[in-house]
Amino acid sequence: GEESLILLDGRHEFPFSFQLPQEPLVTSFTGKYGSIQYYVKAVLERPAVPDQSVQTELQIISHIDVSSPALLTPVLRSQEKMVGCWFFTSGPVSLSAKIERKGYCNGEAIPIYAEIENCSSRLIVPKAAIFQTQTYLASGKTKTFRQMVANVRGNHIASGSTDTWNGKTLKIPPVSPSILDCCIIRVEYSLAVYIHIPGAKKLMIEMPLVIGTIPCIGFSSRNSSITSQFSMDMSWLALTMPEHPEAPPNYADVVSEEEFSRHVPAYPPPIDCEEQLCCPVFAYIQEFRFQPPPLYSEIDPHPTDVEEVQPVSFML
Repeated sequence: GEESLILLDGRHEFPFSFQLPQEPLVTSFTGKYGSIQYYVKAVLERPAVPDQSVQTELQIISHIDVSSPALLTPVLRSQEKMVGCWFFTSGPVSLSAKIERKGYCNGEAIPIYAEIENCSSRLIVPKAAIFQTQTYLASGKTKTFRQMVANVRGNHIASGSTDTWNGKTLKIPPVSPSILDCCIIRVEYSLAVYIHIPGAKKLMIEMPLVIGTIPCIGFSSRNSSITSQFSMDMSWLALTMPEHPEAPPNYADVVSEEEFSRHVPAYPPPIDCEEQLCCPVFAYIQEFRFQPPPLYSEIDPHPTDVEEVQPVSFML
């Protein structure tokens, strides 16, 4: 006959563990129009009464090693535009920018190298920002949400002057890592360097970024994000998107004239938040939530795929 287990009144705990599937799992993510979530569910079958069940969320990280050759490649962009001044042309504003590599981790400060030449008659202001683009694909339709997650402002550049950024830093706040291999949700990042030109369209160039989880030791700095810290501090998973984001400006106001003439944007139109981030919560997270990283000696070089789960308890 069947073997039965009789539990006396009281609290009973059954610790367990399990091996995650071998196929890659998409990183847990909660976004503007959708989410990727995993749950562990336990069911207690009881005779003559309804089953009792409990479930808890399981947070998954699909690791991205920024030391891979594709993510160690420098990214360089340049752009120039003429600035008209009523009946005559005052001259071009030229911009070139470079980052040392394509892949970075949470908490790292990205050094930006840029050259800005102002041959116009205007006073210009260069800025840099990190944009997150969420893309949702379902039933043959695509929906996109884009927001600024960090920015930095440069000095004013007078007419006839040139400014150089020799490694101006922009720190990555605690954001979800890139999600590039999911067929329904993508999370992508870019670093934009742009110039406000009074009375004219904004000059902007964008460089693709990949936010990874395993830092590049060769390029590490004191504020690099560490895998062990990233795995333990999952605060980025709880970040919620603003319910009513600021309306984006006209497309012509945020891209260069050259891109506008082609009607082919490199990225969806950004939300221009000037000095404020689109999601104010990031300002608080960046300053208070992100703790100094541990030493590299604390890194587990071989992250395990085994997920330990807390015991499930029943009260009988």
